[in-house]
Amino acid sequence: MKRVASSQRFLRFAWALLAWNVLVVVWGGFVRASGSGAGCGSHWPTCNGDVVPHSPQVATIIEFTHRMMSGVALIGVVVLCWWAFRVFARGHMVRRLAVASVALLLLEALLGAGLVLFNYVEKDASLARVVYLSAHMVNTQLLLAALALTAWYSADREEVAALPRPGLLVTAMGLVLVVSITGVIAALGDTLFPPASLAQGIQQDFSPASSLLVRLRGLHPVLAVVCGVLILALTLRLMKPDQAPTVRTMARWAALLVFAQLCAGAVNIALLAPVWMQLVHLLMANLVWIALVLLRYQGMNRLELFPQRSQLIQTKSVGAVR
Repeated sequence: MKRVASSQRFLRFAWALLAWNVLVVVWGGFVRASGSGAGCGSHWPTCNGDVVPHSPQVATIIEFTHRMMSGVALIGVVVLCWWAFRVFARGHMVRRLAVASVALLLLEALLGAGLVLFNYVEKDASLARVVYLSAHMVNTQLLLAALALTAWYSADREEVAALPRPGLLVTAMGLVLVVSITGVIAALGDTLFPPASLAQGIQQDFSPASSLLVRLRGLHPVLAVVCGVLILALTLRLMKPDQAPTVRTMARWAALLVFAQLCAGAVNIALLAPVWMQLVHLLMANLVWIALVLLRYQGMNRLELFPQRSQLIQTKSVGAVR
């Protein structure tokens, strides 16, 4: 009974930690969009040489808040990993995912530190910053995926039927990562080179004299629409009555989030990417990614997740036949 109650508390903690990390990611977007990346100067882990900044400016408060939130996230993930080893048996998927979450969050912290130490902040428009931010985005998405699956597999769920042609969903997830990378480029271009009007922005996108960031940002809406349409078509197939109820439910959520994200993207462009809309867009992107991850892996047969259990069952079956 105690183990069941502890498992339920772990489940709630895991979902809450995922939500907190999504909030940390969105606040990180606010740091970039508000130009506050150098709010603590080129110092890390201290802020302008102090553990706690004295008489901070607005940019310093924004950046320091992000660092504090990231610190809480790191402590939370360490607790999650410790708790997973206490509640779940050796070899359980939750243990592995919790360890992966710790490793990815440590890498996330190092990447965040690199942004400051390499001065990839404020008005820097270098290609190196683009590459670095892209790697940062991919690691962030992998972290959210690990946390989401840790929470999902910590629940005692009924086994569901495997997804038909799951490779299509893996491909869709890969496309979402590509779209996320182009989103980083577009957001950075909007921040550093904000257009005065939509017409001017389109003109800048096709002008040879524009920065590479500006000329590349037009890729994002095109790829986002193509990817969104493909995911909507795929999720519609997974809503058919012959699919397991959990698969249909997750497919509906994924389709709804993708449609909402496409609408948010259109509004973001129409409003010339104000900071608040960039944050809404980033939040929706994270929710779409998490929904796709859960849709893909919740449909896996448990024997796929625990091959050692599969071998044990097969051994017992052979023994019974004999």
